[in-house]
Amino acid sequence: MTTSTAATTTWPQALAWRIERQLLDPTRPVSAADVVRRLGAVLSMDESLADLAVSTRSATARPGDLAAALADGAVIKAFAFRGSMHYLAPEDGGIYLALRAAGRQWELRSWVEYYRLTPEDWPDFRAAVRDALGDGPLTIAELSETLTRHTAYAHLRGVFDDGAGTLVKPLTWQGDMSFGPPRDGQHTFQRLDGNPRWAGIPDLDEAGPRAITAYLRSYGPVTLDHVHYWLGSGLSAGRRRLDRWIADLGDRLVAVDVAGTTAYVVREDVDSLTAAQPSEAVRLLPGHDQWVMGPGTKDVHVTPPALRDAMTRKANPVVVGGVVSGTWTRRGDELTVAWRHGSRRPDRAIELEVSRLADILGADLHVSPRS
Repeated sequence: MTTSTAATTTWPQALAWRIERQLLDPTRPVSAADVVRRLGAVLSMDESLADLAVSTRSATARPGDLAAALADGAVIKAFAFRGSMHYLAPEDGGIYLALRAAGRQWELRSWVEYYRLTPEDWPDFRAAVRDALGDGPLTIAELSETLTRHTAYAHLRGVFDDGAGTLVKPLTWQGDMSFGPPRDGQHTFQRLDGNPRWAGIPDLDEAGPRAITAYLRSYGPVTLDHVHYWLGSGLSAGRRRLDRWIADLGDRLVAVDVAGTTAYVVREDVDSLTAAQPSEAVRLLPGHDQWVMGPGTKDVHVTPPALRDAMTRKANPVVVGGVVSGTWTRRGDELTVAWRHGSRRPDRAIELEVSRLADILGADLHVSPRS
């Protein structure tokens, strides 16, 4: 891969291009599944935040659409980045799961000793799980009841009684199952191969380059450190693999100079990046939104150091022109903005964004005079 830069741009331009790519401005009449596909992954630990992350990027999607998309298979939910639950697109979510499974944790000595399942036992265990889910989604307790009837897996009852979180993660990474619609407030799991949109888990060396280019197309321009953060630290892909995949992409990746920083985009995006005009868009985003988490909270161009701790702790960011400039909280119909930027607060733009948020949530919101 060449290290000479083919174009020059500024951070305001780069962030404006990313804002458009992430459907933040302008918003369009896209579905919840379209948003998930564009972002690559949407964190689902808190469903209200996931709902807002999706609906704030669409002129038509509303809270509840994500759950409906899961129910009809338009999105899937699996353990993915940093071991957390994420919504993924069934058509290409397998590329991230392939990378997550690359560490083959089920072959580690500590794993084998704790679960008393050897690497040779693992294929039969996976098959037993798929068989158990053959008639439809099951809760963890129901899955335990079915599996532990087998003599070979009776010793796992205590593991399932404790939630079996670590045990079931590789089953989602390998595409044996995913989260199903919740039932009575409990998670369920379902087979993935019954979803006609599910494209399966690709070969690792096919998945790697696809995951890198997908990241660049939604989060670029990015440095190589960003790639290692997102796919290495996030998915355990491994530094050597990532470096090899980056090299294999060759001239498909183009280096650009962003105010003195060498970053990369996919070749077909160079012209639109350099033509981008700085944005003044104001967005009230949910905590742990992909806008912040995609590049990581250490990225000072998105998250100033003074706000990093708040973003790590799941505060809701006020984003202006792509830069986290404050936080917001809601109590009933009152929304309070804590402005943390050195420039003058864009009050009128914030009021318009609050009105947009009120429409999304179906609430009568107003900005607190204490803001």
